[in-house]
Amino acid sequence: MLKDGWRPRPFRQFLLKVHSRCNLACDYCYVYTLADQSWRSKPMVMAPDLVTAVAGRIAEHATAHNLRSVRLILHGGEPLLAGHAYLRKVVETLRAAAPGGLHVDAVVQTNGVLLDEAALRTFRELDVRVGISLDGGRGANDRNRRYVDGRSSYDAVADALALLRGPEFRPLYTGLLCTVDLANDPVETYESLVQFEPPMVDFLLPHGTWESPPPYRSSDPSNTPYADWLIAVFDHWYGRSGETVVRLFQEIVTLMLGGASASEAVGLTPSTLVVIETDGTIEQTDSLKVVRHGAPVTGLNVVDHPFDLALTHPGMVARQLGADALSDTCRDCRFGRVCGAGLYPHRYRPGTGFLNPSVYCPDLYRLIGHIHNRLVGDLRRASR
Repeated sequence: MLKDGWRPRPFRQFLLKVHSRCNLACDYCYVYTLADQSWRSKPMVMAPDLVTAVAGRIAEHATAHNLRSVRLILHGGEPLLAGHAYLRKVVETLRAAAPGGLHVDAVVQTNGVLLDEAALRTFRELDVRVGISLDGGRGANDRNRRYVDGRSSYDAVADALALLRGPEFRPLYTGLLCTVDLANDPVETYESLVQFEPPMVDFLLPHGTWESPPPYRSSDPSNTPYADWLIAVFDHWYGRSGETVVRLFQEIVTLMLGGASASEAVGLTPSTLVVIETDGTIEQTDSLKVVRHGAPVTGLNVVDHPFDLALTHPGMVARQLGADALSDTCRDCRFGRVCGAGLYPHRYRPGTGFLNPSVYCPDLYRLIGHIHNRLVGDLRRASR
């Protein structure tokens, strides 16, 4: 227990980097193209003995904290490069080690280009759900998400989505992740994604910090290009009564109505995610790779250390402290509880660390304000 009676929340999401390489060369990727280049020294695949060690540590953590369920996130790199037989073994190993009464929910996040019927049959047998990354239609997606030799990845992903949307595998489909590119038309991008009938669309802001801002994010607070883009999508989506779940919008609306966020992108819900790399090292959220080389490191590994030790790492604590970890600017902001200073890595500035608003502060403020005004206006009209 730390001072003032604060206690850490146990980890409930275990993100396994089962394969450290990728078969695409996305030019915005935080793993390969930004500040941290530790992937170069990582094993390509997590060894079976480390998978067993992870399974034991998760079981140990769940028992210590009386957890009834945890989520296993199979990630990379590209997890399907390890093969679906390997992924089967990972899931079976972790579930076999789970203490009685613990449910291990599993999901794989993939670029989709290797997702075929054989893999989907494996995932169906194991009840492993599938999320796919796609940035819109062919032109939008291929602007950033191509093979190393420049070839389009779109057709392979579209073919995978055709399989995933079919009646046999549809229950496994969790949704689409789309990184915002201001060069792509917002409504066209949204419509291109919706044609694949996703249960959810999650729009992600490109990673950046105050030291290395994202594209077109200038120091002028009146310049809000990402808000402009997202507002165009919101108005189109909202006018259609939310035909599919758009996670960012749903989280903001939930927070405005007094609920808690299930996303680290907004809100103050304590983070319960921990990352395990292919070499067994325990790390903080992998998006911290945008900050500097080694930023996610905790100095711990699954062979020698229990997950409880990671709970006391300053970076983990900061992501669980809520408003107490925010800058004065954010605590004083009218939308501070809703915004939550945005994604933790996006707050970084040399000299003050993470005690800053998000580098996307003007965009988040404008987007949240716009959604607030739309909701208030509709509620007032409904009450007349």
